[in-house]
Amino acid sequence: MSKIKSVFDSLDKKQSKALIPFITAGDPDPEMTIEILHTLVDAGADMIELGIPFTDPMADGPVIQRASERAIANNVGIKKTIEIVKEFRQKNKHTPIILMGYANPMEAIGIDLFIQLIHEAHVDGVITVDYPPEEAKSFVEKLKEKNIDTIFLLSPTTEDKRIKLIIEQATGFIYYVSLKGVTGSANIDIDQVTERVRNIKRYTKLPIGVGFGVRDAKTAKEVALISDAVVIGSRIVQEIENSSRADLISNIKKLMTEMKQAIA
Repeated sequence: MSKIKSVFDSLDKKQSKALIPFITAGDPDPEMTIEILHTLVDAGADMIELGIPFTDPMADGPVIQRASERAIANNVGIKKTIEIVKEFRQKNKHTPIILMGYANPMEAIGIDLFIQLIHEAHVDGVITVDYPPEEAKSFVEKLKEKNIDTIFLLSPTTEDKRIKLIIEQATGFIYYVSLKGVTGSANIDIDQVTERVRNIKRYTKLPIGVGFGVRDAKTAKEVALISDAVVIGSRIVQEIENSSRADLISNIKKLMTEMKQAIA
């Protein structure tokens, strides 16, 4: 059993929902990233999405794009991201880490090497934004061999036929993108999200996480009522961008605590 499934099973028994924060590796710098990861766990994160910095993050809005730019300026790429996970694992061996990124950097170092490196670092899941299911079959199988989950995105415009195709390959959970457009671009229409999540659940028993647009505790609470996980990205990255170094950790802890209490 994967750690991701184990966490969802445990939360389900407690009738709780997963809180999944996102940050970009290397933002504001590699050392602080590790401290932020531990802070997120201490403040209630059930698993963490760690973004691999990329020069052309087409699914991400300006906030996360700037995070990638800051990380790249710190010479953080795919291998350094994996090193950050390894260092995090020295103190935390139980919180699932999900790498979120794009196919180009993975293919640049070679898919087999990428999978071997993340397996050695004890990564638990991978979201590859621009790998369609038609092209991901070999990738998914190789990850399965290492007990690493492949998490796919579904959007408001994904048709039922394609939902079925994606669910056939997905493991871990389904990530429902609640907005049309990029990360952090608008507020969630909770009625529309409720309808779409209900439809997706017709086709799968996998947990469903909802992200893109969760910016406050009120929205997090509404999303938790109709999904299995709440994903918070741009709002946390914005806190990293706007906080002084002295206040960064306390500000993130405060934000995460509010979110955790809202979905409890």
